Amino acid sequence: MGIKILLVDDNENNLLSMEVALEKADYTFFKAISGREALRILLHEDDFSLILLDVKMPIMDGYETAELIYQRDRLKHIPIIFITAHDYEEAAMFKGYQAGAVDFIRKPFSPDILRSKVAVFAELYKKNQLLRRQEEKLQTINNDLMQLNQELEQRVVKRTMELENLNHELKALNISKDKFLSVISHDLRNPLTALLASASKLNEDPENLSAHQVKQLSNIIHRTSRKLLEQLNEVVDWAKKQNERTNFNPEKIRLAQGIEESLELLKPNAYQKEIKLENKTPADIFVNADSLMLRSIVQNLVTNAIKYTPQGGKVSINARPELNMICVFIEDSGVGMTDEMKQRLFTKVSNLSQSGTNNELGSGLGLLLVNDFVAQHGGTIDVESAIGKGTTFKFTIPALH
Repeated sequence: MGIKILLVDDNENNLLSMEVALEKADYTFFKAISGREALRILLHEDDFSLILLDVKMPIMDGYETAELIYQRDRLKHIPIIFITAHDYEEAAMFKGYQAGAVDFIRKPFSPDILRSKVAVFAELYKKNQLLRRQEEKLQTINNDLMQLNQELEQRVVKRTMELENLNHELKALNISKDKFLSVISHDLRNPLTALLASASKLNEDPENLSAHQVKQLSNIIHRTSRKLLEQLNEVVDWAKKQNERTNFNPEKIRLAQGIEESLELLKPNAYQKEIKLENKTPADIFVNADSLMLRSIVQNLVTNAIKYTPQGGKVSINARPELNMICVFIEDSGVGMTDEMKQRLFTKVSNLSQSGTNNELGSGLGLLLVNDFVAQHGGTIDVESAIGKGTTFKFTIPALH
């Protein structure tokens, strides 16, 4: 370990003389021309091996400087050699030792004497450091022995804990799968609602429906049924591959296309409320995302936006780069929510009531799982909303350049 020495003298020539006398010993020097400057240095550097301190300095002499240095506990171990131009009078020496000096050197100093005395303290510092390292090694060995003894004494307890940890991991895997399947269930329930509504309207009074209306309803039923089948096939494929893959599988996705596919099943819901559903996502944005999770995030947030947007409103989706992430905005012209509702969104699984103006909260996995899926992508999610002015959800996912 290097030897750091602090030189303190109000005469820069004296500082240079001490440095020249000691420079061949491969020491590292810090220099100060006053006691105050020395104290400032010691605020930032405290691992000095030795301080060479001039006694006679203006404003604050060496004795006062030494007393202030030793008031700090982490500096008390640093030895101080006073440099003095005065004779070694007994009273002056007593005052110096009382301030904390370990030795005196008289000016003009002999370079050989200076080197010899400094070398003694440098060697003492090295030996103390070596002793400290040996003590640390002994302490480490002692700790290892204690650890080994504890392991031998508690082997049965350790095996039990290992089995408990394994059980927790299995439970966590089951919870993860249950959450994923619950999201798929949530995603499928909304288009099924649209199917039932279209079929109900078609069955209620078919004689009074025009050919155009019948065709519209049948198109909704056909398109929604086809997308439902596609999503069910994806769930089956996912279940078959569980032994080969993890629950999180990011891939290159053109964001505008991924969002458009996610919106396909929600268009009937928007159509029934005459809500304008807009995908303004730029075509040149690519993301690194799990396709199933991205679809669940978008479908959950857009479903809520449609649900709480009055008849004839608007829901729009847009995105823009932010550093190495893409920020996706889902904005609606709905009823909005209070600050209390916003604070509770991601701490408790909750959906706003249809009224939108009270603090009633429903239950479900939707927003909690959205939060989990965004977090798995290393992103964040936030919401801005005001009663009567609509809501904007913002979430980030990794960009792919």
